[in-house]
Amino acid sequence: MNQALTVSDKRIDGKAVAAELRKSIAAQVAERVSAGKSRPGLAVVLVGEDAASQVYVRSKVKACEEAGIISRNHSLPVETTQEELLALIDTLNADPIINGILVQLPLPPQIDVQAVIERIDPSKDVDGFHPYNLGRLAGKAPTLRPCTPYGCMRLLDAYGIDPMGKKAVVVGASNIVGRPVALELLMARATVTVCHSKTADLPAELAQADIVIAAVGIPEFIKGEWLKPGAVVIDVGINRLDDGRLVGDVEFEPAYEKASAITPVPGGVGPMTIACLLQNTLEACEAAETA
Repeated sequence: MNQALTVSDKRIDGKAVAAELRKSIAAQVAERVSAGKSRPGLAVVLVGEDAASQVYVRSKVKACEEAGIISRNHSLPVETTQEELLALIDTLNADPIINGILVQLPLPPQIDVQAVIERIDPSKDVDGFHPYNLGRLAGKAPTLRPCTPYGCMRLLDAYGIDPMGKKAVVVGASNIVGRPVALELLMARATVTVCHSKTADLPAELAQADIVIAAVGIPEFIKGEWLKPGAVVIDVGINRLDDGRLVGDVEFEPAYEKASAITPVPGGVGPMTIACLLQNTLEACEAAETA
């Protein structure tokens, strides 16, 4: 997908870009099946009854079905022990039908998240969180890439926004988004600064940024007045306020006025995360055939 933003609408339409990607994945899966090859298979593991996680899992299962990808949903009780979860992961690692394993976060407090991430076979780590896959990204030889950062980069590409030579500021330093998206931007030859909620003078950093990736997890933390005129803003945050509204990490209306392009919340990065999960599952399936 290659389109240019217009002055009349600065919104980066993640739904449209994700729909094109999912359409392409569905066509590739159909081609595999018609050639007598296996369908990609994704296992999604949910521990507990977190409402937001349940919504995400349902969205992922539906997206798999629409793309022709086999989906196996494992819903475990909140009291599941770490040993029980690791045993399930071992079973899925050994299952030839399953090409991708996704353990939905957050997990209950009795479970060590890092131990779970590291137990997943790196070749089936379609979330891209395993140290092996993060290390490959750091070494500029990515295999399975973290879905949300990958989705951010595909959005920039879809709108013809080239990070090369640009000053990019990432706000947030998590292993899930902030750090890997900084690596993605470095690989695209941007000049990258990683900030966070404790950065001494965040407005001064943002005032120089051609591209802003907001992933700090605090509602409307980044003010529109802090932005450089004409900046491109990718808002990864999704926060529900007490009045029920969903907002990002960026104060949208003032940022919209100042930016040249901006992702809305919802409808920006979120759809791309799921589309890139499907892309990773397809790539894991294809890689398994040549292993």
